Amino acid sequence: MQSFMSSLTAFVLAAFVSYGAAWYFGLVDGNFALLLFLATLVTGIYWVAERFYFLPQRRRAVTALEQTAARRRTELAKMGINHVDDNTADARMKLIMQPWWLDWTAGLFPVILVVFLLRSFLFEPFKIPSGSMIPTLLINDLILVNKFHYGVRLPVINTKIIDYKTPQRGDVMVFRYPPKPSLDYIKRVVGLPGDEVAYLNKKLTVNGQSVVKTALPDFFDEDSMRYAKQFEEVAGNKRYRILNDEDRPAFIPGAEDFPFKQNCRYSTEGVVCKVPEGHYFMMGDNRDNSLDSRYWGFVPDKNIVGKAFFVWMNFGNLKRIGSFD
Repeated sequence: MQSFMSSLTAFVLAAFVSYGAAWYFGLVDGNFALLLFLATLVTGIYWVAERFYFLPQRRRAVTALEQTAARRRTELAKMGINHVDDNTADARMKLIMQPWWLDWTAGLFPVILVVFLLRSFLFEPFKIPSGSMIPTLLINDLILVNKFHYGVRLPVINTKIIDYKTPQRGDVMVFRYPPKPSLDYIKRVVGLPGDEVAYLNKKLTVNGQSVVKTALPDFFDEDSMRYAKQFEEVAGNKRYRILNDEDRPAFIPGAEDFPFKQNCRYSTEGVVCKVPEGHYFMMGDNRDNSLDSRYWGFVPDKNIVGKAFFVWMNFGNLKRIGSFD
């Protein structure tokens, strides 16, 4: 039994390592939520087996050892031998100790379970990989996403089981990229279900009402070593900054085919879209350097991951730590 469990555990751990390596080298599209769920499930099975089978079995072996040792001491005492070498303590330690295959599974289960619950239902960390949300979020910002702000969803399948709040215009939201749901994207909500969103000549209009846009001092991007025109927009009770690049044209080049594309009208001035029910229109704050709903379409409610709200670390700039709108 020990040999079988050792071999089985080695195979399972090798499978996890192989999947992680294939993901790292780009051979497969990784799914961390699924990987964490499977790790929780497998280690949980080992934990239950340890608690209700393997540990009681080892304890019975220790009890049998102690009883055998006690009988031996009694028999020797009858023969007048009162001082004997006793290695029972060492033998007891070896019997009760977890084998390596339980230490690396059942022993890790509580930690993996806590991580799984926190990540699935409370907060999930993300790293900003691109400049599409500059100036709100910079490359390499490490952010936290509130997973329950828009309701509770089952992990992996992302099915909502408890409704809470709905996304609002101006929210910074993480979602599964519609053309490739294994990827997580982050953009700002600019259009709600039923809205008509127009982005023409770099001016945002929602339902015929121009979004207030106030000029601010130019923004200097340290990565590109360039200045960009900076503005403040107001959506509801949220104020946030956006960038415009004067050298980029207003029209949308290379828009893909996507569901409900017939709801959009493209022109040399930009795009006008009617947001379908159950979907959202997303845009990056770095308006002329963001592949967003203008290019690949609407985000369905089922793709929502959570609301981004806090930069918890940027190793290149500690001043970045804090909340944001």
